Amino acid sequence: MDEEVIIATTNDIPGFKVTEVYGEVFGLIVRSRNIFSNIGAGLRTVVGGEVKGYTKMLASSRENAIARLRQEAADKGANAVLAMRFDSGDIGNLMSEVAAYGTAVKIEPVK
Repeated sequence: MDEEVIIATTNDIPGFKVTEVYGEVFGLIVRSRNIFSNIGAGLRTVVGGEVKGYTKMLASSRENAIARLRQEAADKGANAVLAMRFDSGDIGNLMSEVAAYGTAVKIEPVK
């Protein structure tokens, strides 16, 4: 990637105008949970508290999803993604899925 793709959760970026819209892009990652994390999480539901292993896994998954989103946008010729959002879910109580999605656009500074 020659140029960094700006990611924004807003619909616009102050000081820039959208000159082209490339459409929806997404970055997706699915991670399996290991048996020890599942046991630890089960114990946490009894005694309460943060499940740090899952927190780290989901934070890492979001970072990976954004990196994939950024690459897909760059592959389309975009230099920004607007209205970025996350979605997540479970697959069979064994895997966690995280998707980052938004609209790939080309932006230019307002003159």
